[in-house]
Amino acid sequence: MSAQKKVIITCAVTGAIHTPSMSPHLPITAQEIADAAVGAVEAGAAIIHLHARDPVTGKPDQRPEAFVPFLKDIKARSDAVINLTTGGSPYMTVQERMMPAKVLKPEVASMNMGTMNFGLFPMLERFKEFKHDWERPYLEGSKDLIFRNTYGDLETVLTELSANQTRYEFECYDTSHLYNLAHFVDRGLVKAPFFVQTVFGILGGIGSHPDDVMHMKRTADRLFGADYRWSVLGAGRSQMPIAAMSASMGGNVRVGLEDSLWIGAGKLAESNAQQVRKVREIIEGLGLAVATPAEAREILALKGKDAVAF
Repeated sequence: MSAQKKVIITCAVTGAIHTPSMSPHLPITAQEIADAAVGAVEAGAAIIHLHARDPVTGKPDQRPEAFVPFLKDIKARSDAVINLTTGGSPYMTVQERMMPAKVLKPEVASMNMGTMNFGLFPMLERFKEFKHDWERPYLEGSKDLIFRNTYGDLETVLTELSANQTRYEFECYDTSHLYNLAHFVDRGLVKAPFFVQTVFGILGGIGSHPDDVMHMKRTADRLFGADYRWSVLGAGRSQMPIAAMSASMGGNVRVGLEDSLWIGAGKLAESNAQQVRKVREIIEGLGLAVATPAEAREILALKGKDAVAF
């Protein structure tokens, strides 16, 4: 992979993994999500990765109309690259999950690159009390959850979203996911430069040991050479150590309350911006510079914010 002069920070603002009872700082309403996203951009994030939630219960909501209010607000108030989830919730069908990106035509959409176990139930060891009746069953149900991303699903998403010139954050939770991506590259359905987000520390995927990070990096380098741009996502307490590894090796980073609720041992992050500021300190402490949204668009060959449908 060719070296970059600037490090792209992606901030995943709310996600579908954590539930409202886990942190009072998790954005739920459209206004909270918009404010959190703009704050993250002001702190140094170039890309904002977005999910939507029911404003009353906080349950993941993948209807395109749930995204529109905060998307328009964020676009009006910042120059951020918008990245919409096609992961949604593991309990949704692929058609449900891809619909916001299909309708709203963002510059970037996330894409999970393989079927996998997706264990959220260990969170029940830490969190005992819940505000909403859907939260505990949501976590408990992941013991028997298969997060479906078949080759047919992946081909459907690639075909339908690429028609809108949307590019992808390819979320690779294990080595096999890198090989799945290579399969679609070989078929001509993925064009360079592509953005590979290697994900560490989710139960069902690869672990978060430094050797795991190096293994994924070596494999991606061998498969893709100079055609990809590397980024990392460390779940939970692995967030900042893994981000530091990536930055030190010329890669990009992802932080945000989707991936970790914490800013330190036993201390909840009070905002997405707080995590962005912390990882920015790490990046700049290594003598590196943070990419602006305009620079991220150039690095990833994106279509530009004026070409979206919101």
